[in-house]
Amino acid sequence: MSYSRLLNFINGSPMANSSGEVFDVINPATGEVIYQVECADQAIKDAAIQSAKTGFRVWSAMTAMERARILHKAVVLLRERNDALAEIEVMDTGKPWQEAECVDVVTGADAIEYFASLAPTAVGQQQEVAGDFYYTRKEPLGICAGIGAWNYPLQIACWKSAPALAAGNAMIFKPSEETPKGATMLAEIFIEAGVPAGVFNVVHGAAEVGQWLTTHNEIEKVSFTGEVNTGMKVMQSAASNLKDVTMELGGKSPLLVFDDADISEAVSAAMLGNFYTQGEVCTNCTRVFVQRGVYQQFIEELVARTKNNVVAGDPMDPEVNLGALISAKHQQLVLDYIEKGKLEGASLLTGGHALSPQSAPNGYFVAPTIFADCQDDMTICREEIFGPVMSVLVFDDEQEVIERANNTQLGLAAGVMSQDLRRAHRVIHQLEAGICWINAYGASPAEMPVGGYKLSGIGRENGLEALNQYLQTKSIYVGMNKLESPF
Repeated sequence: MSYSRLLNFINGSPMANSSGEVFDVINPATGEVIYQVECADQAIKDAAIQSAKTGFRVWSAMTAMERARILHKAVVLLRERNDALAEIEVMDTGKPWQEAECVDVVTGADAIEYFASLAPTAVGQQQEVAGDFYYTRKEPLGICAGIGAWNYPLQIACWKSAPALAAGNAMIFKPSEETPKGATMLAEIFIEAGVPAGVFNVVHGAAEVGQWLTTHNEIEKVSFTGEVNTGMKVMQSAASNLKDVTMELGGKSPLLVFDDADISEAVSAAMLGNFYTQGEVCTNCTRVFVQRGVYQQFIEELVARTKNNVVAGDPMDPEVNLGALISAKHQQLVLDYIEKGKLEGASLLTGGHALSPQSAPNGYFVAPTIFADCQDDMTICREEIFGPVMSVLVFDDEQEVIERANNTQLGLAAGVMSQDLRRAHRVIHQLEAGICWINAYGASPAEMPVGGYKLSGIGRENGLEALNQYLQTKSIYVGMNKLESPF
């Protein structure tokens, strides 16, 4: 059977490789191949670097206002094509249409709009010193690399390219080989909006292509989203020539539900933070700590709503709110974690098995799963599962739960549910996590920096901090007095 081919996107247009090597992309909801992708061979890699160098010279010479106008045009195109792009995300990822339609493309466009507006605000400073003065300039880094994950492919491509391009850099982006199409569509939109050829190139492939990006001498920065062990390898490679890095890695995030919380709202936060995008979200609150006094009430509502309100099936059905996991391999990994939870003594309250919905019988589905009677040292409470598996733990007092919540090498996100705002702020300030919510969960607007503590990452995406991480400071000292020298 012949399939349509997705090519690498180099110097403003699709480019065929010389090797002929391709890989398949599978729709997780059907288990069927939907298209093939050409791998980036050496000819593609060389062309990507050369076009990025040329594109950078043109793009960085533009004024910030000129770059902003072009990027705003890209935002308009993204919003106009929201539904078509969202459908691509559903086909590639298996996530529900009802999510992709209002989140994936929208938040990506928001990021480009935000950073386009920020571009003209990147300014230096001036100061007089001993009769002379110095001033600083904010200058782009050069060619940057972005390496994306498969759970939010288009959004991540936007999040990485938005500050990079707004600051005047060029970017070579490698999407996950499991979800590669959205980034190529973004590259086409950039060209249509007026971004010069070579400023945003897309290369396809697996780890070998990522390794090339992280070690190439002409790439100044790598921004990576993915799991911790891979992030460590990327950072080691980047250290070979002192590349700057931004790392948005995994989490095992806590949600703390205090006895004065709105319990229905807390249940909503827990379900959102475990079952949204079928659990494949790095910030998910997979450790839900509930104060003993409201534990039973919380569990009863949680289980009832999970059994009654979750609809699995064809992700393109607007009524479906639980999609398919990314692959058969990942589905089995999640099921293996569920078995570990049972073996280590956690009580399975609901779920715990694969699903075969009538509308998508061959998809990689796992039922939303809730474990109670969990202990901090259980595997399901220590390791990132990246599936719809929630562990509920009981706590008695504030200091105890803070210590338990922080007892992990990861520190990506955390949430507190409490109507006592003094307590909520007091507790959240002590949690070792980079993205925190009070009486909310999961929202990541473009204006807010996101990133992790500890092994969950380095640097920040979004917010003003992200723009600064794609700029470098040049200091210029101006002598206003006659230069004196002992020579």
